[in-house]
Amino acid sequence: MSQNRRQFLNTLAVSAGAAVLSEAARAEQHAAALPLSCNQYSWITFYARDGKDWGKDPDASLAEFASTGLKAYEPAFNNADEVSKLLPVLKKHRLAMPSVYVNTALHEAAEGVKSIESVLSIADALKAVDTKIIVTNPSPIQWGSDKNKSDEQLTRQAQNLDKLGAELKKRGMTLAYHTHDVELRAAAREFHHMLLATDPKNVSLCLDVHWVYRGSGNSQVALFDIVKLYGKRIAELHLRQSKGGIWQETFTEGDIDYPRLAHALDNLGVKPHLVLEQCLEKTSPKTMDGVEAHKEDLVYVKKVFGV
Repeated sequence: MSQNRRQFLNTLAVSAGAAVLSEAARAEQHAAALPLSCNQYSWITFYARDGKDWGKDPDASLAEFASTGLKAYEPAFNNADEVSKLLPVLKKHRLAMPSVYVNTALHEAAEGVKSIESVLSIADALKAVDTKIIVTNPSPIQWGSDKNKSDEQLTRQAQNLDKLGAELKKRGMTLAYHTHDVELRAAAREFHHMLLATDPKNVSLCLDVHWVYRGSGNSQVALFDIVKLYGKRIAELHLRQSKGGIWQETFTEGDIDYPRLAHALDNLGVKPHLVLEQCLEKTSPKTMDGVEAHKEDLVYVKKVFGV
């Protein structure tokens, strides 16, 4: 049994890794020019804890963001109109936008068509700022539900993901597939199928390190197996840390061995775009505000990844 499992993993590693060397080189070229970034969601959680609404006053919010020393921002967009509204504020605070996060629903035919059209309109609106990576996490059947997608839905979702990635590639952009914990259920069938059923030239991976860790039962074994299987496809990392399974206020030493991860990626010759996403949950410590926390994040991420 153990021999069969080793053979299976070796087969997956070959099929997932051997065909993507050129794609990894392309992603590395992108990453080399991309500054350390931070996702908006971490700021949403810090603001919410203090009874504030991130983005209600975009100018004030991004002024605090820029005061930390961060030079790049990863926002989430629902439509192209949101892009045009944000661009002047980013310019004012001298913030780059090398990557963005978009919402999609790709497992049903009609919704898939609408999602692809929406993302492509967002991509076209981003041409002026030279955004390189578009991250998407295809929506589950229902957020908070334990219902898994059918094989038919997974097949359709992978086809739509690949189609979207091919269209973005024509625009000089990389599509990076992102997950939360839902995709790791049921032997991680959704996660694996999205990568094994798509062309590495069209679909890269945004490895949200902690969601993979949490979704696999707080397992570094599972996390580093995924890096071994799909490491060449990692175009972006979302960085978050916990202690005792609880998200901390700052990105620092904790449950996940980030120095080991940095070393593993170096050995693969992969230099992904780094995006801080140190979010809060109900049980997180409360000792500092978002500005102070993100200043501390910068110290540790530079120490670990040398950026």
